[in-house]
Amino acid sequence: MRLIGLSLSLENFRCYDAPITVRFDNLTALVGTNDVGKSSIMDALAIFFEAAKADKDDACKTGDPKAMRIECEFDQLPEQLIVDVEAPTTLAEEFLLSPQKTLVIRKTYDGGRSIPKETSIEAMCLHPKKAGFSDLLSLKKADLAKRAEALEANLEGVDKRVNSLVRRAIWDASDELELGEVAVPLENEGGKQVWTALQQYLPTFALFKSDRSSTDQDAEAQDPLKAAIQEAIKAVEPKLQEVRDHVEAEVKKIAAATVEKLREMDPTIAESLDPVISTRPWASLFSTSITGDEGIPLNKRGSGVKRLVLLNFFRAKAEKDAVEKKSTSVIYAIEEPETSQHPRNQRLLLNALRELSTGEGKQVILTTHTPMLARYLDQNDLRFIRKNAENARSIVEGEEAELTEIARSLGVLADHNVKIFIGVEGVHDISFLKGMSQVLINAGEKVPDLEKLELDGELIFVPLGGSNLAVWASRLAPINRPEFHICDRDNAPPDQPKYTVHMAAVNDRTSCRAIATDKRELENYLHVGAIFDAYAAQNITVTLAGPFNDFDDVPTLVAEAVHVASGAGGWGEVSDRNKKKKEGRAKHALNNAAVALMTAERLAETDPNDEIRSWFETIAQMMIDTP
Repeated sequence: MRLIGLSLSLENFRCYDAPITVRFDNLTALVGTNDVGKSSIMDALAIFFEAAKADKDDACKTGDPKAMRIECEFDQLPEQLIVDVEAPTTLAEEFLLSPQKTLVIRKTYDGGRSIPKETSIEAMCLHPKKAGFSDLLSLKKADLAKRAEALEANLEGVDKRVNSLVRRAIWDASDELELGEVAVPLENEGGKQVWTALQQYLPTFALFKSDRSSTDQDAEAQDPLKAAIQEAIKAVEPKLQEVRDHVEAEVKKIAAATVEKLREMDPTIAESLDPVISTRPWASLFSTSITGDEGIPLNKRGSGVKRLVLLNFFRAKAEKDAVEKKSTSVIYAIEEPETSQHPRNQRLLLNALRELSTGEGKQVILTTHTPMLARYLDQNDLRFIRKNAENARSIVEGEEAELTEIARSLGVLADHNVKIFIGVEGVHDISFLKGMSQVLINAGEKVPDLEKLELDGELIFVPLGGSNLAVWASRLAPINRPEFHICDRDNAPPDQPKYTVHMAAVNDRTSCRAIATDKRELENYLHVGAIFDAYAAQNITVTLAGPFNDFDDVPTLVAEAVHVASGAGGWGEVSDRNKKKKEGRAKHALNNAAVALMTAERLAETDPNDEIRSWFETIAQMMIDTP
């Protein structure tokens, strides 16, 4: 399951009194000034997923504390649920889906109490409203049977022990259920069974707070592995207690026998002896640390290094928790990842988080008020939290008018050594270009090392999406640095490139240039041999008719070939949703593993006009021309 759509709605929570919604994607960044409400959104998610508890200060002071609500919307839902007697049902059959076919769960808390209490869990869904058919999920087995009889539902052949089957039969007895948007309680009977069954599908939520302690006195900062030791011991505590009891029992036997023998020799001494056994904590038996090449322990390193290690410890622990919960998805919520980090590490970290967000079942949510990180992200990933003169909040996404406001709010000063912005359509294009520059460097060619330039802060990739080129023109213009935009052509000649109009807007600006690929997209420049080798390294033998044509949909063709190679059936049998997921995995493999296996010779076959080399030449010249 994944947060999607109008993913989070808040009401009467901290600074949000009126209902407000935030849309999430695989990677989402909440941006805004200090104290505007970014952390409140993160904390609300933690409370919803029970990774944290609500406290008395969470209720909005100007709202209704008894109606503190946190609502989440999910897609990528389980195809079936086992709710009773191992009989499968579905969310659709239980009428628990929204009009958009998503699952919307609303939790309400009484925030007026010293310890806020969860008062209801509801599915906001398109559900029967017709009298007699609207409350079936709240009925016990006996009451369901009575209702079926009263409504003359046909139960012939229906296993009456299975409530979901009886409910279905009752709903089938009506020609018109009068469906409407209602709140269906999930605390009792059938509703509770459904909510219990859904628990294993909910994402694992892990929150890394911006004010997380990283001092030398913090146990995790001294060594995050100590916390891992404590958790590992806790997991086997019953077994360890058996060992402790066994050892104590055996030692007491020997001690008692020793005293008894001593009594035979000298009763006076024996009377003054009493066997005492003391034990030490199990954790004290283990010693571990994370040290650098110079043998310096973590707690003696700089705050930036400590925080970087802690952040990755947090990631590792979140994935471990997800495995233990058998959760299929993880949400990494990270406040201000730039804290205490050098700009180079900020870029490394953001690249890693962006890559993490492309993984199966992974979502990343960030907060930041740093201009560099905000402009480093795809415009579609930004959520700007705006506060007006009356302190009312609103969430806006990056349309042209608002991007100027974001820039004004965060500031748009460029890093002092930035020489060029490279605009591409998505994160996979970044991997392609960096990988291809390394391929040519390895071949002895003199081209810009895009990876190094990015880490040194001289080059910034901007994953902008072709349709947003005009928007990005207004966003980057105040920074006054050269821009080179590479857009997929998409359309085969004689049609014009898909983004011709937007490219013209960029080309009208000083020191800026936008071009379209000669082929459909960057994947069309890959050699089929590199693709074969990349999948062979994963023990997957794919069958492809190569070389590709200039306007073949390479990611789709590769995804289909990988699917067929897995023996999972025909491509036509795959749902559209799963096709999209498989194509996403193929794009990742193509732009990373396959690019790494390209050579100058292979590139000469797929790019005989040296188009890619010309891009690198343009980048190098534009950087030279930068004042």
